[in-house]
Amino acid sequence: MNDIGTQQAHQPVSRDTGEPDAPDLVACVRAATTAPSLHNSQPWRFRITPFEVDVYADPRRRLDVLDPTGRELLISVGAAVFTLRLAIRGAGYLSDLKLFPDATEPDLVARVSVRRPMAPTPAAEALIAAIPHRHTNRWPFARSVVPADAVERLADAARREGAVLTVANPVSRNAILGLSQEADRALRAKGRYRAELARWTSPHAGRRDGVPVTAIGPWDALEMLPIRDFGLLQPQLDRPAAQFEPYPTIMVLSTDGDTRRHWVNAGQALQRVLLTATWLNLATTPISQPVEVPGIRRLLSDGGAGKWAQIVLRVGYGRPPRAPRGARSRRCWCRTAASSHEPAGRGGRGADATAGPDGRRPGRPGRPRAVDRPVP
Repeated sequence: MNDIGTQQAHQPVSRDTGEPDAPDLVACVRAATTAPSLHNSQPWRFRITPFEVDVYADPRRRLDVLDPTGRELLISVGAAVFTLRLAIRGAGYLSDLKLFPDATEPDLVARVSVRRPMAPTPAAEALIAAIPHRHTNRWPFARSVVPADAVERLADAARREGAVLTVANPVSRNAILGLSQEADRALRAKGRYRAELARWTSPHAGRRDGVPVTAIGPWDALEMLPIRDFGLLQPQLDRPAAQFEPYPTIMVLSTDGDTRRHWVNAGQALQRVLLTATWLNLATTPISQPVEVPGIRRLLSDGGAGKWAQIVLRVGYGRPPRAPRGARSRRCWCRTAASSHEPAGRGGRGADATAGPDGRRPGRPGRPRAVDRPVP
């Protein structure tokens, strides 16, 4: 059993009244909606009952050009499922997870059931504290090496959710970056790519999803890193040019299969990795292009060993960005089956945790905790 505490047990009962008791599942779902998703498409729906949450994929929000099979959609839903489990754990309960519980409802991805009360472990509290601070950083990172201990913790986070996270050596890193640039060019050459990009990057009043201006980031002056250009269709946007780190830390998240269940598990592993990185004060950028082009994805995978690449990550230490002119702030919203217009608050419960997500204390003495010093 991992530190989130998925376990089959009896229905929770209040010690004071003998009546069934349960956490605030609406608040837990709000936390789940802060999970990362392709183009911030938020392709999920939730149905809440007193002791269960059904998590559905929303196929209307699948990106047809970038994600024709729905693989990345299910990775996004998996990230939301993990965050939901974590929020329930933070509320003081164990949970039970069933993937694809009803064959007659293919869009029903997961059923998360509340089980018996149990206080969260320090490891879980560290992850919970990171929920409101996690975000994608598309700005240059500091030219600092990610310590081996931090890399080990990220790999362990993926392993706890049934995935493998490997760091690329210098030769592999250059090859992955080259393949990523090739994939980016191939995607841009698709006739419908720009239309799809416009759908998710065009700002308008009251927008609750998509990529806000604040998340676009600067130009890569040397064109070294294949960070997706979300400002491609916004020529009026005032963006600075910047020199990115010349030797980024690149990691590949893989699973031992390539089914819908593997995709959901990859999303859970991805979110655990991202929250662990946030607690360690590391910045992260998913690089999706190389796994969105089938031929290039096969090159990144090891079919003979049954390992399938699901996502590429850039990891490092962030630097404070300069906000572009006219930037709009991102708002997270909770879309549930009961109410699709309820704004989401900050998910999770802040924790003054001293132990890390893997149960260990920070590697450097005196290092501020994530709850006190959010990742820039």
